[in-house]
Amino acid sequence: MKFSETGLDDKILESLSYMGFEETTPIQTEALPVIMKGRDLIGCAQTGTGKTAAFMLPTLHRLMQEPSDHCRALVVVPTRELALQIDQQLEGFSYFTGIHSIAIYGGGDGQDWEQQKKALSGGASIIVATPGKLISHLNVGHVKFDKIETLILDEADRMLDMGFIDDIRKIISFLPKSRQSLMFSATMPKKIRELAKEILDDPYEISLALSKPAEGVLQAVYLVYDENKIPLIRQLIADKPNYKSIIIFTSTKSRVGDIVKDLRGHGYDVTGISSDLDQKEREEVMKKFRAKRIRVLVGTDVISRGIDIKDINLVINFDVPSNAEDYVHRVGRTARADTSGVALTLVNPRDMAQFQEVQELIDTEITKIPTPKEIGNSPEWNPKKERRSFGRKGGRGNKGGRGNHRRRSGGKRRR
Repeated sequence: MKFSETGLDDKILESLSYMGFEETTPIQTEALPVIMKGRDLIGCAQTGTGKTAAFMLPTLHRLMQEPSDHCRALVVVPTRELALQIDQQLEGFSYFTGIHSIAIYGGGDGQDWEQQKKALSGGASIIVATPGKLISHLNVGHVKFDKIETLILDEADRMLDMGFIDDIRKIISFLPKSRQSLMFSATMPKKIRELAKEILDDPYEISLALSKPAEGVLQAVYLVYDENKIPLIRQLIADKPNYKSIIIFTSTKSRVGDIVKDLRGHGYDVTGISSDLDQKEREEVMKKFRAKRIRVLVGTDVISRGIDIKDINLVINFDVPSNAEDYVHRVGRTARADTSGVALTLVNPRDMAQFQEVQELIDTEITKIPTPKEIGNSPEWNPKKERRSFGRKGGRGNKGGRGNHRRRSGGKRRR
């Protein structure tokens, strides 16, 4: 469907035209008319399918119907990277509307706190915030939420995984009971449905390609012993000179430094990013990566969600994520918005059982490739031989809903 057919305000359509957006994605096609009518909604779609526009465009439309100087919409997200990404997208969506937004997140200095306090007191129409920092401002009375009309929880599964459930409940205690509430998530474990029942009122449900990477991702596994992982990465990068944007994910900050040091020693243009960097340093790294001034970015899962960068050619998982659902988010950094990409995972014998859970979650048997002989010996695929002492968070996934598209309507909402 074309955006011009959605009924969005003409000024929003003008902004979208200026940004080069013409047609809606499936999640946008389903969500826009529901949100524009004021219904609560729970939406599930894989990373990179346009969820931000799915909830922000109709929210902007509703705000424009009755202009006001109050803070009227709140978006709560798990990470500062995602807060910044959504705020930046809002700048584009609202360019011709006169509606302003601000991002509230931690990791800055006292000057950042004062800037956020001033912006909150100024009455921005939309606030995009991480839970902890927002509660700090609420506790000292920097912002009043008595006029909030729409609450949006984005990446809800990650917020629960990060232990933000009590913070979310506290934030909601500051909001009017009569409001529109929207929840978006890439996965839909049981705990998300329990939270939805708690804060949503008879929600319309959308579930598209639950817990699966985008179709444009070419996935493969390399069976490799730990000591051969970095040499294998060097070869994989050397074999792909036309790939201009590469992300390497690892589960520990210490490993980021090891990989960066080795690749730089072999002449590769590579930079690391982790929570050890302060916010301004992280923003500068991401800015350079978006501008293709950095070819290889090595990071922890702090960047697996909340970055919106087009044309990432290759994602390499240095190790299997401890949470199988995080695989979907790591891999979702490539093949965004109907493009194609490659995702390679390095699996040692200890992690084979864990990767088997990944395959069960996404309902896909991924091609296994042995370590090239010139690098070293290769282990045999045997996921039953060894198992990590910990399992995936949230059980074994939600197989019953995978790939289904479900709607539920009826009933009256509160006002």
